[in-house]
Amino acid sequence: MLAEGVHSLANCFDGGLLLLGARRSRQPADDIHPFGYGRELYFWSFVVAVVFFTLGAGFTLYNGVDHVVHPEPLRDPTWNYVVLAAAAVFDGTSFLIGFKAFRRRAKGRSYSRAILDSKNPALFSTVLEDAADVIGLACAFLGIYFAHRLGMPALDGVASIAIGALLAVLAIVLLVKTHRLLIGESAGAALVASIRHTADRDPLVVRIGEILTVHTGPEEVVLLMRLGVQPDLPGLEIARQLSALEATLRREHPELRRIFFDITDHSEHPAHAFRR
Repeated sequence: MLAEGVHSLANCFDGGLLLLGARRSRQPADDIHPFGYGRELYFWSFVVAVVFFTLGAGFTLYNGVDHVVHPEPLRDPTWNYVVLAAAAVFDGTSFLIGFKAFRRRAKGRSYSRAILDSKNPALFSTVLEDAADVIGLACAFLGIYFAHRLGMPALDGVASIAIGALLAVLAIVLLVKTHRLLIGESAGAALVASIRHTADRDPLVVRIGEILTVHTGPEEVVLLMRLGVQPDLPGLEIARQLSALEATLRREHPELRRIFFDITDHSEHPAHAFRR
């Protein structure tokens, strides 16, 4: 019960940090942060993972080992079951709501692939934490039940260790994923392929070179494209057609917040660079 109490406390603290990150990430771009504050969410999600690993997993594992080494006889567990049942209702409801939203975002992909591809840590963190809550409650119930039924109080500590191990695995997954987002992760292959297809249809473009993307937030992408254009076109005409290409890209992909074109002539020598 103490392990689940610490687990719930960490969840409440983490939820507050995610809300803080989501709020700060919506700040408009300024001179100091010209690409906006979208990575605020990634930073606070990384802090959430650290808290989960230290406060959640660390304390729970220590508490479980202590109860195995120094077991205490269990008294009447009735109130334990009442608390666990109430927690199961609340956590189960939260998990179902979050899972439905996550499943819609998965769009037919496997859940593991959807987590790997997701750029929104608030979404997959919530689903994973709620899943860990439900599994942790089941572990706590089994530990209390068998410890009381079999007269083996050490099993209560074993349940705490299982909960701690679960939290450690979850924390490591969150740490790895949010670390990748924090240092800069490219857009998904489907988005890059769509951008390439759109540029390839444009009559101005005769060659497509590098397409570099980076997420500066869950729905904010910076794009750099190296394009070979028709030779002997005036600069103003190139600029006009690039503006039309930019408008098409933004219309098809609203997440493209900044678009940069690196323009070369047909012989692939750098000629102009346009910033949008």
